[in-house]
Amino acid sequence: MKIYLLCSALLVILYFLLAFNVSMVRGKTRIGVGSNTDPSGPLNKAIRAHGNAAEYLPLFVTIFLYFSLVGASRWVAWVTVAVTICRFSHALGMYLSADLNKAQPFRFIGALGTYAGGIALGVALLLRCC
Repeated sequence: MKIYLLCSALLVILYFLLAFNVSMVRGKTRIGVGSNTDPSGPLNKAIRAHGNAAEYLPLFVTIFLYFSLVGASRWVAWVTVAVTICRFSHALGMYLSADLNKAQPFRFIGALGTYAGGIALGVALLLRCC
């Protein structure tokens, strides 16, 4: 199904946009290695948004590509779309947060959807082997 490839492509693009942003912010702040510890600082936000994406996106892309090859129930496709939207929501929430130590709705929804979607996709994988 094309939806799995589309969502995979979108997540790969998101990952590299977040990585590029870290490089751009490093250039602006003239901090080549590490970051400041200011939870409201632009470099810290950029690094954490990219780092969080790096923790989840490879696994999701792998799962999406698996289902694109073997097929899956329609609900799996909907979960794939929801997870993709949630990952974009989370990244947006990281940048919109005035302070990373404070709650932000887009970030919260993105994180919740990531956890729920990841568990649902894990169940879908289990159903394939049983």
